[in-house]
Amino acid sequence: MGKLDEKEKSIALSPAEERRQANFEKIAAGLEEKGYKRNDLTIGIIKANVLTFLISLPIIIVAFILFFIVNPNYGVRNSIMASSPLALPIFLILLFLLIALHELIHGLTWSLFCENGFKDIEFGVKWKLLTPYCVCKTPLKKGHYILGALMPLIVLGLIPSLLAMAIGSMDIFLLGLVMILSAGGDILIVLMLLKYKAASRDVIIFDHPSQAGSIVFER
Repeated sequence: MGKLDEKEKSIALSPAEERRQANFEKIAAGLEEKGYKRNDLTIGIIKANVLTFLISLPIIIVAFILFFIVNPNYGVRNSIMASSPLALPIFLILLFLLIALHELIHGLTWSLFCENGFKDIEFGVKWKLLTPYCVCKTPLKKGHYILGALMPLIVLGLIPSLLAMAIGSMDIFLLGLVMILSAGGDILIVLMLLKYKAASRDVIIFDHPSQAGSIVFER
């Protein structure tokens, strides 16, 4: 582990994280008794944020190129944000709301496949790392987990960005790109899952209670 990871490891768990950790260990123990083997696919949140930027940057560059190919005559005068003195505060408010909606979409999607529905979903913020999160407190099938992980990227990032290209709106396009950037950690976690080669088809995914990533159980 690098220095940044060691710093993160020194951060004490919050009471909510301790409760989730206890719940996780209880369920994990039950799965292991049933013959499941546990494989850790987590990554430090600080390291994940760095890799998120590296993953998202090429996507954003390509998206800008495509926007101006589709809209060759676009000018700054077409932007509402560029012409309004209230643009920055409005943009920041929208961004805050969209980040909250991002986590809500994770939870709503995962809850469709949880035994107790939305009761198995928990939200919070790692204040020392300024990182909001949504945690699913029950194991899910691999496809269900990946769908919930990528849904905010699709709904808040890709669809608005493509729509913005079609109508030539830089304002919507920028918001869409920021939401793609905010989904970089989700993309990273999904890539880790897809890269993992399970030895069997009996695989379930458990969201880690306090770290970025998941735990794979297979038998």
